[in-house]
Amino acid sequence: MKSVYVTGPDTEAWVDIETPTIGAADVLLKIKACGICGSDAMYSHNGGIPPRIGATPLGHEPAAEVVEVGADVAGVVVGDHVVIDTMAFTDGLLGSGGAQGAFSEYVVVRDAAPGRQLRVIPDHIPWHVAALNEPMAVAYHAVNRTAPKPGDKVVVFGAGPIGLGAVLGYRRRGVSHIVVVDIVPGRLQTALEIGADAVINSAEEDVAARLVTLHGDGATPLNRGIRPGTDIYLDAAGAPVVPKLITGMAKHGATFGVVAVHKKPVELDFGSILTSELNLVWSMGYPSEIFEVTDDIIQNWEKYALIVSHTLPFEDSLEALQLAKTPGAADKIVVTFD
Repeated sequence: MKSVYVTGPDTEAWVDIETPTIGAADVLLKIKACGICGSDAMYSHNGGIPPRIGATPLGHEPAAEVVEVGADVAGVVVGDHVVIDTMAFTDGLLGSGGAQGAFSEYVVVRDAAPGRQLRVIPDHIPWHVAALNEPMAVAYHAVNRTAPKPGDKVVVFGAGPIGLGAVLGYRRRGVSHIVVVDIVPGRLQTALEIGADAVINSAEEDVAARLVTLHGDGATPLNRGIRPGTDIYLDAAGAPVVPKLITGMAKHGATFGVVAVHKKPVELDFGSILTSELNLVWSMGYPSEIFEVTDDIIQNWEKYALIVSHTLPFEDSLEALQLAKTPGAADKIVVTFD
């Protein structure tokens, strides 16, 4: 069968591999869709992931159909539509350094356990939407790390897939007002369509001043100046200016969460941050959220569908990966099979 591998620095290629077979404890999946993540480009740029440098299978945002079930496996049957915990494979992280990747026709789940690697979803959820389950779990973990409370006022920087997923996650957690900040008008429009209360184009507006209008004045005698009454800031953008902007305007006791990947060091003035007692939290992966977010996708799949900007067929996977690397060319690409 065909599979997409990183075969060298900044190089992906088709590789012919054996179609997997299963044992009594395994499940065979036919991949139906797989999203492209920004980390795929990072894996490619590095030539792969050790110990599979030069031969790293790609694809870690899959949705699939069960086509064969081992005799000892419970919880799934042939024909089930499933989303997948790519971190729960016994042969390594699926598409992130493990022995298999989801830019393949088939994937085998070894030593399958009920509720651990797979979650059955209704048949009416489109495959390209189901493939968002993994990145939306990343977004929802970021939301959880910032510990939102009902009534909180939130700002999300970056209206890419993770930022938009965070908007849906914060709405699920009952916050009162969500603002999304970006510089791309189309992304800001999508943010409004999926449920943001307001948007700010930071290339055209004074972000801090607009937030004071939207969230009230949070200045105190110790924290003077323009201090919006925002409770939570989430950096899903990864631009160097974002942490400096947030730390320079956050009110006393606000929370600043970072889920974006910053590729270069960011300089912050800890002296000025000290008086705000800013709570800084970090978010990576999804320790428990992979199937928690599934229920929301099932209930609101039409909104999640708005996050996908492009779908390309499996045979165009190499072109899809190149498109995803091209700045401004696409927001969220999902490769679809059949």
